[in-house]
Amino acid sequence: MAILVTGGAGYIGSHTVAALLSQGKEVVVIDNLQSGHREAVLGGKFYEGDLRDKALLAKLFSENSIEAVIHFAANSLVGESMKAPVKYYDNNVYGTLCLLEAMDQADVRKIVFSSTAATYGEPEKVPIEESDPTRPTNVYGETKLTMERMMAWFDQVLGIKYVSLRYFNAAGAHDGGKIGEDHRPESHLIPLIIEAALGKRPSIQVFGDDYSTPDGTCVRDYIHVSDLADAHLRAVAHLQEGGSSDIFNLGNGQGFSVKEVIETVKSVTGRDFPVVISPRRSGDPAVLIASSDKARSVLGWQPSRDKLEDIIQSAWQWHENHPNGYND
Repeated sequence: MAILVTGGAGYIGSHTVAALLSQGKEVVVIDNLQSGHREAVLGGKFYEGDLRDKALLAKLFSENSIEAVIHFAANSLVGESMKAPVKYYDNNVYGTLCLLEAMDQADVRKIVFSSTAATYGEPEKVPIEESDPTRPTNVYGETKLTMERMMAWFDQVLGIKYVSLRYFNAAGAHDGGKIGEDHRPESHLIPLIIEAALGKRPSIQVFGDDYSTPDGTCVRDYIHVSDLADAHLRAVAHLQEGGSSDIFNLGNGQGFSVKEVIETVKSVTGRDFPVVISPRRSGDPAVLIASSDKARSVLGWQPSRDKLEDIIQSAWQWHENHPNGYND
């Protein structure tokens, strides 16, 4: 019996595939390689294609004995989602509908879903708990919330059990150094700062230094990508053991400001670079920190790489050895 990983050639997906393989699991991956990298998939059976291709999905499920699905495949750029809502609803929501339909037809009843803290929008309090209001402030977050609601109905009506993992800022790279973060264009803070340290960009931009935080810059909760992968494996096990459908936050429970992250990158790399203060971006909450108490108690999950220095060190190792990402 195999685990199907959709979007398994992406950043978090590929690290989850690596974690499954390290446990001796049989893995099937589907990815359209729109933003993923074939080189990032370290093993298993690979299908290049799109979830909206119903014939391909039917073929995949008929050719493999799938026991559970881990679903990463989605567009995930907040800014782009506010310019191209049709793209996000079509790929994220309709793609998930096609997947759930194929699962139902193949009698696969377990799915772990890669969700996001963007489902909460501007939080009323921190740390954020799963029971807090969900009011997305962008199309990306709204599509993920729609996907969660869809799964809840598919559970109620068709008995497809799900775990939705809402996580915060993924960062870092695999300890083996074979896979890491390579987005095009890059939009995540830590790799952007590392690009400045590598001299690949002239400076790093800080969007706003007048927030009501200790140093005026936004505070975020960073979590190592391998800890995220571990949580997905635990969520699959939870469903396999008869656990009920549920939603979990994943984070370290502590926040680091943009300026703190910049200074830590400078310390880890031993390199200096210019920092440019720019106006705030609309829709950027001042503080986003997760409460992961529920994941710890129900899934037995515990981040093993919660120090910012460790997260950045692993990211630096990857980027220093792969300055052009998977093109090296």
